Amino acid sequence: MIIRKQSNDRMSQIVEYNGVIYLAGIVSDDKNLDIKGQAKRVLEMAEERLANAGSDKENILRTEIFVKDISRDFADFNEIWDAWVSKENPPARACVEANMASSTTLVEIIFTAVKK
Repeated sequence: MIIRKQSNDRMSQIVEYNGVIYLAGIVSDDKNLDIKGQAKRVLEMAEERLANAGSDKENILRTEIFVKDISRDFADFNEIWDAWVSKENPPARACVEANMASSTTLVEIIFTAVKK
């Protein structure tokens, strides 16, 4: 059975299937922040969505990270990521530069996790 949460006509923010949780890409809701601020906000939002789905950052399997300007922002993003990510259970990760949907979006992250 597929469970969908926080859905609208276009997409679901959370989809669960067979104990695996898929989060839609998360961007900061405050685009005035710099890369560190947006990264922190995205990670806070991810924690909220994971909790809503019955998981947490210890159970993240994979992340796909999109950064607007990787040469400018990679080190600053990693500083925030490294302070947040589970040291005991780090997920598989990809991080690439991407042309974002809005000019003020600096980072977007997609998470895949399992239920606790």
